[in-house]
Amino acid sequence: MNQDYIKPDNWSVIEEGFDTERVKSSESLFSIGNGAMGQRANFEENYSGETFQGSYIAGIYYPDKTKVGWWKNGYPKYFAKVLNAPNWIGIDVKINEENLDLNTCTEVRNFRRELNMKEGWYNRSFEAVLKNGTEIAVNVRRFLSLDLDEAGIIKYAITPLNKDAKIVYKPYIDAGVTNEDANWEEKFWEPLEVKKGTNEAFVTAQTFKTHFKVTTFMHNTIFANGEDAHISPSTIDSTTDKVQYTYGTIIAKGQTSSIQKIGGYTVSLNHENTLAAAEKVIKAAVNSGYDALLQNQIEAWAKIWEMSDITIEGDVKAQQGIRFNIFQLNQTYSGKDSRLNIGPKGFTGEKYGGSTYWDTEAYCIPFYMATKDQQVTRNLLTYRFNQLDKAIENAKDNLGFKNGAALYPMVTMNGEECHNEWEITHEEIHRNGAIAFAIYNYYRYTGDYSYIPEKGLEVLIGIARFWHQRASFSKEKNQYVILGVTGPNEYENNINNNFYTNYIAKWCIDFTAEQITKVGTEYPADHKRILEKVSLSANEIQEWKKVADDMYFPTSEELGIYLQQDGFLDKDLVPVKDLDKSQRPINQKWSWDRVLRSPYIKQADVLQCFYFFEDHFSREELKRNFEFYESFTVHESSLSPCVHSIQAAVLDKMDMAYTFYLRTSRLDLDDYNKEVEEGCHITSMAGTWMSIVEGFGGMRVKNDQLHFSPKIPKEWKGYSFKINFRNQILKVAVNHNETTFTVDGDQDLTIVVNGNPIIASKFVQIN
Repeated sequence: MNQDYIKPDNWSVIEEGFDTERVKSSESLFSIGNGAMGQRANFEENYSGETFQGSYIAGIYYPDKTKVGWWKNGYPKYFAKVLNAPNWIGIDVKINEENLDLNTCTEVRNFRRELNMKEGWYNRSFEAVLKNGTEIAVNVRRFLSLDLDEAGIIKYAITPLNKDAKIVYKPYIDAGVTNEDANWEEKFWEPLEVKKGTNEAFVTAQTFKTHFKVTTFMHNTIFANGEDAHISPSTIDSTTDKVQYTYGTIIAKGQTSSIQKIGGYTVSLNHENTLAAAEKVIKAAVNSGYDALLQNQIEAWAKIWEMSDITIEGDVKAQQGIRFNIFQLNQTYSGKDSRLNIGPKGFTGEKYGGSTYWDTEAYCIPFYMATKDQQVTRNLLTYRFNQLDKAIENAKDNLGFKNGAALYPMVTMNGEECHNEWEITHEEIHRNGAIAFAIYNYYRYTGDYSYIPEKGLEVLIGIARFWHQRASFSKEKNQYVILGVTGPNEYENNINNNFYTNYIAKWCIDFTAEQITKVGTEYPADHKRILEKVSLSANEIQEWKKVADDMYFPTSEELGIYLQQDGFLDKDLVPVKDLDKSQRPINQKWSWDRVLRSPYIKQADVLQCFYFFEDHFSREELKRNFEFYESFTVHESSLSPCVHSIQAAVLDKMDMAYTFYLRTSRLDLDDYNKEVEEGCHITSMAGTWMSIVEGFGGMRVKNDQLHFSPKIPKEWKGYSFKINFRNQILKVAVNHNETTFTVDGDQDLTIVVNGNPIIASKFVQIN
């Protein structure tokens, strides 16, 4: 834990007191989104202190030229920037001729932020003394509509406390923005058109290179004590990329003046005429009105929480943590559009670039499968199918592979590789395995096999071909090996025979061969279509199987463990507990050379294999490998604590499981890795959900049935969650005395609890 200023609360994230040192961290934590767009919690009024300005639109990116010291063949040509979108929230404020700026106010008191996760809005309030002596109270509420997802709304209210006040509001929209992480200090937006109306304005701009067109819009209304003041702008200032209106009003001491600003984006991904679309959005929002839009927001979030909420009794910080994670996941991805995916920072920051990592398949899909309609997960899988040609092109052009072998990118926006670190881009190839596993996981969980003959089998064949060509035969070992890789533990690069990579390569080939046979038997027309399309023969499948059947796995007979890679035991094996805390996090304290030579593990690696393929190993094997590798794991990846929490629960190490749960659930709220100001760790948040449902709840799918082995941390009185399993809603509630299972509907559901099959109907209690 590196910060502790967020107030514990069951349903809200709350900050009290103004501290300039916390501004950027809070901009991340109080971010809002609606699946189509999102923004950091920047102040609407001008702020001259340190800030990280960021608004983002789903699917909009820029191919920033890769910047390296020297070029290597196969290097990605660009690094995909998540673009800082034009600013629509800005409202400059002047009170009695003095600019409102919290960085220059004489005093700021009663400062409070609240992100209300239950209802989906962000509120900021404070009292301030300006340099001219005017004292004011300010309350600002903002939300991004889930129903009208191209629009957001701000209500910005000012009450003068010690004297009458002349208030000037200067709302604006501005496409002249830059990215926090731009390599070349260039702008990414080309202004095209500015249009001004009485109280509304539009700036249309397009991205350089990719030519995404976006119309940013605003509509302003001035109120006095809650009534429309019918004030028109006194001046309208504009440039090629910015429009700013000026509204002046005089308000008596103790009375309240406010501006209501509707804003947002319409994009060429969805509209031929973005300007006309923006005008329609404004009309719809104005016709609905603020109160109705807010009520619709509350109802939309109530519907989301009805299915996805996890309750925890007796531990407010744990409760706040899981709801924060669930809230951010639902803000980031709604599942409506198969062109979109779940970026590692969502709408909270720009770090990492790209919209898709292997995180989606390995961590996010279980959450979306269990809390949404299965079509949401099909959309995520379809996203990869639609980019199969690019994955084949990536393997061919960058690595020299042939015959339709597919290497999915480490990071992508449109299917092209856009990650610019060689040791990750071309060595962290295990991401192919996660994509194949997600196809299996979807079928295992939903029972919907149709995706595989329709789309999934082509993906699996491309991946199997990749593994077949990527492995090489070692005469010394008389087995197939995979050389020069980076496993999930990115603190080891260019190593040989990463256990997890080798294991998932073998599994991918075996699983693909099984599906080819199954599709041939059950879907002969699809089987014929696919094999003809990809020119796959029985002889080629036999060649794959040779690799899978003779894959090498590094082991230590003495320790009874699988080795993370061939040379792991050659390291100076000093456990983390003996590492000076002043040296943590090592990725911020040590040179990369020192990190690579150390035994320290960034995240679950061998244990990631045990997580995916738990049934392939004995409990004793898990225990030996867990106890060995956890002792060297520094958990400096956000993806690490959740896997360890789940496995600690399996091993009845409940204190450890709880500690890891708290870390994954409050990773950002408590800023464990000293980097939250760069944005939240959205994709790993699904791991928090997994820690409870799969860890403490022990939920598994085996032989088409749900299995549970419920456990509860001693710190909790009880917890509950719901899952949608094959279109049946099951609620699980656990306390220290009993577990209850409730099925929503009249159809019974057979489940297995602690190894014993039971029929779950309306209400079943297990003591």
